[in-house]
This record gives sequence, structure tokens and C-alpha cells, in this order.
Amino acid sequence: MGLASSLSTALTGINAAETQIDVLGNNLANSQTVGFKSSEVIFATQFLQTLSLGAAPSTDNGGTDPRQTGLGVQVSGISPNFSQGTVQISSSPSDLAIQGDGLFIVQGSSNEQLYTRAGIFKLNSENQLVTPTGNRLLGYGIDDQFRVQSTKLVPLEIPLGSEAVAQATKNVVMEGTLTPTGDVADTAEVIQSPILGDAAVPRPDASGISLASSAIASTAGVTVAHNEGSGSLVEGAVYQYKFSFVDASGHESVPSAPLSVTVPPGDSLPNNAITLTGLPDAPGEYSQVRVYRTDANGSEFKALDTVATGGVYVDDGNTVPGATLDETLLNGNYSYMITYYHAGDPETRPSIVMGPQNIVNGRVQLSDFPAPPVPPSGGGHPPYDSVRIYRNTASDQNSFYLVDTVAPGQDYTDSKSDAEISNLTLPGNKGIDLDGPSIDSNTLLTNVVRRDGLDYINPFTLGSLEFEAAKGGRTLESKQFEVTATSTLQDLVSFMEEAMGIQTQGSDTTNPVPGSKNTIPGETGTLLPGAYIQNGRIRFVSNNGVDNALDIDLTGFRVTDSSGVVNVPNMAFGSVQDAKGQSAVADFIAYDTLGVPIRTRITTVLESRTDTSTTYRWYADSADNSARDGSEISVGTGLIQFDGNGNYISATNTTVAIDRFDLPSVSPMEFKLDFTGMSGLATSEASIAASRQDGSPPGTLTSYVIGEDGTIRGVFSNGIARDLGQLQLAKFSNPEGLEQRGQNLFSQGINTGLPIQGRPGENGIGAVVSGALELSNTDIGGDLVDLVLASTQYRANSRVITATQQLFDELLNIR
Repeated sequence: MGLASSLSTALTGINAAETQIDVLGNNLANSQTVGFKSSEVIFATQFLQTLSLGAAPSTDNGGTDPRQTGLGVQVSGISPNFSQGTVQISSSPSDLAIQGDGLFIVQGSSNEQLYTRAGIFKLNSENQLVTPTGNRLLGYGIDDQFRVQSTKLVPLEIPLGSEAVAQATKNVVMEGTLTPTGDVADTAEVIQSPILGDAAVPRPDASGISLASSAIASTAGVTVAHNEGSGSLVEGAVYQYKFSFVDASGHESVPSAPLSVTVPPGDSLPNNAITLTGLPDAPGEYSQVRVYRTDANGSEFKALDTVATGGVYVDDGNTVPGATLDETLLNGNYSYMITYYHAGDPETRPSIVMGPQNIVNGRVQLSDFPAPPVPPSGGGHPPYDSVRIYRNTASDQNSFYLVDTVAPGQDYTDSKSDAEISNLTLPGNKGIDLDGPSIDSNTLLTNVVRRDGLDYINPFTLGSLEFEAAKGGRTLESKQFEVTATSTLQDLVSFMEEAMGIQTQGSDTTNPVPGSKNTIPGETGTLLPGAYIQNGRIRFVSNNGVDNALDIDLTGFRVTDSSGVVNVPNMAFGSVQDAKGQSAVADFIAYDTLGVPIRTRITTVLESRTDTSTTYRWYADSADNSARDGSEISVGTGLIQFDGNGNYISATNTTVAIDRFDLPSVSPMEFKLDFTGMSGLATSEASIAASRQDGSPPGTLTSYVIGEDGTIRGVFSNGIARDLGQLQLAKFSNPEGLEQRGQNLFSQGINTGLPIQGRPGENGIGAVVSGALELSNTDIGGDLVDLVLASTQYRANSRVITATQQLFDELLNIR
């Protein structure tokens, strides 16, 4: 072998030095490459030439070692150095550094999994985290509820500006002082409407009734003849006669002036008769004449007989005189109203006012009374069969009193004095009921009428009714009610009760809502909260306390009909009892699962106090409560109790449930009221406020952070934080066996073992630092020294070749 082997041996040294220089050059070239892992060259001796194997020791010899000559060097391996690089702070939250073992998992161009330590990631147009060369960072994604789905690796997304999220309210913290002083809330506000009528009961049509001054019978055409011996009149006595017209119902007109007749003297025996010829002719509304006469030389007129008008009447003195002539005459301006009547049933509403008719020493003739309508086959009103006549007095034009009851179609002559009809102590006398038959719960809403003076208004028409009330001086949210042909008054009253949030005793079965004292004049007994129809009125009894006092103003109702015409009926609700009781109110906004704001009001009232404790009741209303049926705004009630030191003891039913029907939100939306921060110390006024609540409206993703455990946490504009994904790292038993793919990427090698996948910080995987980068772990100083040694190695092996050639030259020079 000789010199020839030295050439090949030196060549292996040169090749090894070249490889080391290449590796060192690559290390130095990537000294600024993020996440770069430097490599080192590992050398090993190459083939050996064995000249002697040596010999073991013997009795004659101590033994010899083998004699071998090396034949060069070889590169046995190029090993990446996966030691930790320096971590440097970065300005981008998407830059990541791994402290410890592990590699990021990214998606290659062929969808294969690759690995890297370079943590430079940016967002692409699809909001995915990618490397500078476009490889997507892989991890666990989330579902639509922001729950991490640990089923498969997917590209991680951070949808800044496009993702929205809301948080439902779960807890509301109340603060304030509920003083034990002041009035106990034991009296409720009570409001009620005027008496309302039912238009299903007919109102008389008085348009065809005529009013006139009654006719006066005249004696001008009456002639007198004396018959001797044919009667019992006293000779020489003076008799006076008066005549009045009589209508079909027996009522008389104004009587005539007196007609005096003297019986001539004769034989002084009472055997005389008087013949009256040419009795007064009656006008059309009268059919007969009634004859009145005084006793001999008397002054009181009494009825003798009723005869045909224009005829002859013979007074023989034998007729027993009847009733005394009613000579009442009316003076003044008189107006009339009529009603339909049936014994045992309430009268109808009165007709329009007829008149006035001015009368001077006369009587009033009324003609052509209408006939009551026949009741419908299904009922609806009583079978009215007569007409009642009402009249005012000359001194009081607005008070109407019953005059008489007549049959339909009859004429009537009014001769009753004001004193006679207005004395209500007399049996049968009564004033007019201007309201007529009142409503009940089954009255159709379109038949409800309200009296306005002497007019009757139907406030409700088919269409959409908007109702708005106030509670404790604070306007409540308007609510809608559809008025249909079948809507009843009870439907409206129930709707209004719900729209005003009156909580009845059944609202709290454990601690029933208390009733109210009754200070209404003429009434006794406890008033229970709720809505009632009684005595023709709609009544609402509020919950106790000043801040629960209900009010409905003149514009509380607005009805829009099918043509878009808006009517504002004045239902004239008024207060009949004022509320009393210490109370306080807090308004706040809660949020449902979609972030929809929900207006909520908490009203607290001083329910009771003892020697040792104070108890307040809270009521919760929500204008945005969306119930399945109705317009209910009350959403909860309970008690709050304080001890003698003013410390909070307990509260009941602290969960408020708000319905969200007809909305995609979770229903009911429930949250708890936390009263533990409340105080029961004495102050001048009670106070309460919602200091904080944990819900929020919709917000967009504005920023994010990546934790050491790899959780990507998004921060939204409303302050909510949600998981956006979970970063996963991989670890190999032999990371030096990874195959480098360029661009700071590695792929699994034959000798790496299977990847161990997990979150940062588990399974021996290092932690992740967000907003930082791992720098190259190239040891520039060490590599420069190694570079000097490698170049020295290269030169030294070159010298071996030079020396060998010189020896060959010397050998060739031998002659």
C-alpha cells in the first residue's frame, strides 16, 4: 500500500473538513434565522489496515498489541442541536416562542403535517395563522359556542373584526339602603273608570217624539140650558164647570177657564138639570173631554164624566163627583229624556235630550213614543215593553226625574209639578240613571260605551289598541292589544293587568303578596291586588307602596283602525285611594344570550317591621318580557330581611325569569339578584341600585392573547373573552432524527419515533410565550473556532498530499 494509501487517507480528511466547513457555514448563515437549530459534524475513523493482531501473554512472552494503520476519516453524522435558543420579545401577539421541548405543527403544501420551531405567524385573508411561507398553524378549533373541539387538528383562526359574541346576564348585584323608617307599605293605589255601559242594550230613539204646549179647552162655544124638574141641582145656586181634554192614556190637558151657571129659582126644590151643548172640540192627540164641576156655590172642581168632544152633556146632579181637578200648571224651560223599561230589569240608557220646551202656566204634550226593539233570538237585552219619561225641573236643568211610565205609541200630557217629581222620598220617585245597564266581564269590547255628559262614546273599535300606563310616576312600556269582534271586556282587563305588572297573591306561593287596607268611603274589607269589574266600573288595585302606584292618563289608549285612523279614547280613570309606604326603585339593563338588552325594574317596599327585623318586598318588572301568551311584565317577587343591626339576613326567590318566546334567545333568560350588599340602616329615604351585572351586548373581536398553555383567548369590544382555539405542539423521542425540509420545517423521520402531541406544558412539552420569538441557537464564537480548526484540518491534509507527491517525485528520481 505504502505511499498510495496516504493519498486516499488525506483525501478523506479534506472531504471531512469540507463537510464541517459547509455545516459551520450554514450555522453562521442562519445565525439570525428565527427558530434555527444549528448542527454539528460528527467524525469517525474509516477503514483500518491491520498489520498484526498481536499475541496474548505466555510463559515466555508478556504479549504484544495489534499493529494497525488507519486509512482516513469519515463523517459519521450531522446532528441538529435542539437546545433552547434565546427568547426575544416581539411586537406582534401572533409571534410565538417555545420554552422547552416541542415543535409547532403546521400544514404542508400537500396537507401533510410538518414541524417547526420558528414562531413567526401572521393572519392571512381567511384569518388563519400562517408561517411566512404560507404554512397553516394547526391546533384544535372551536364550535359555535366557543367550546374547544379536541377531535382533530385544524388550521387555527382568529377572526378579528368579523366574529361577534354576547353574554347573557347571570348575576346582578344590588346595593343601597332599605331603611326601616317611614310608612309601612300597607295601602295600595286604587284607580277605576267611570261607570261603563253596554251598547248591546238599545238606546231609545227619541228623534220622532214631538214636544208641544198642551192644548187648552175653551168654553167659548158652550151653551147652557136649564131643565126644570129633571135633576137634583139646587135652585138659585151657582155651579162652575171646567173642561180638559183627555188623551188615550187618561192624561189631561190644561183645564179650561171656569164656566159659571146659576140655577134659576123656581119651586125651591132640587129638581133641576143643566144641559151643556157644544163641548170643546179636542185637537188630534186628544179623543175625549172630561167635565169638572163644583158643588153648589163651591170652589173645588171634581170630575163628573168623560164624554166625546164637541157633544152635549146633561148634568142632572145625580152623578157622584170623582177626583178633584188637578190644576197644576208648569212654568219654565223643560227638557225630557226617555228610557225603555221592563219590570224587574234595569232600564236602558236614556235617549237624547228633547227640548227645551218653554211653558208658561201650561202643560207639555209628548207624542209618538217609539216602540222598544224585539230582543234578538240569542238574547242580548230584556224584552222591554214600556217607555219611561224623565224631566228636569225649572230650577235645575241638569237633574232629570221620573215623570211617568207609558205604553209605546201613546201620547202623554205632563202635568206633574217640579216638587212632586223631585221628592225622592216619595215611593216610586227616582232620578234618571244616565249610565244605563252597566258592563260585565262578558261584554264585547266593541259594545262598551262611556258617558261624556249626556253623550255616549264607544271608545273601542276594531283594530290595534296601544296601551300605556305609569307606575310610581314612571312611564311603563306601551303594549299592543288586538281588538276583534269577539274580544270581551275581560280580555282587555286581563291584558291591562299584565301590562301594568300587578302581582297577585299567587305570584309568591311561599310568601303571598299582601293585600291592602281599604280606605275607600263606603267600603270595607281587604283589597287584593289585581283587576276587577264591579258595579259597572273597571278597577285596578296596585301592589302596596308609593312606587307601585298605577296611573292611566287621558291618552293611555290609542286605537288604530284598519284604515289607519287613530282614535284616542279617554277612559277617565281616576284615583279612589292613594298609595302609602316607603319604597325605592332601581332600573338596569340585562342581556339575553343573543346580547339583546332587556329593560328590568326592581321595586322594593317596606312590607313589615318588628322589634328585631325589617322586611322589604321586591317586585321585578321587565318591559321586554316576551311571554307565550299575553303581555305580562311582572317577572318575580320575594322578600329581603335585615336584622336589628341593619345587616342583611336573607332574601327569597332571588331568581328572575324573563321569557323570550318568539325570539331565538334561550328562554326563559334567568339571572340571580344578589342583595347581600344591601343595608338595613336608618336613612331619610330608601335607596336601591344595580351596581353591576355580568351580561353584555354583542361585541366584535378586537384583540387576542395566547396563553402559556396554548389557549387562544379572544377579547371582544364588549369586554367578553372567549376561547378561539387550542394550540397543539409535538414532541419526538429523537428530535435529531427529524428530516429537515427547508424553510425552517422538519418532517417526521424514520428514526424520530411517533410524535407525542399535546398542549404546551403537558407530556413534557414546553410552554409557549406569546409576543416573543426564539432566536437561532447558533454559537457564532464556537463555530468560528471550529471553522479555524476545520480549515487547519483542510490545510494539514493538503500538506500530506503534497508531502506524498514529493516522496513519489523522489522515488521517480532514483536511477
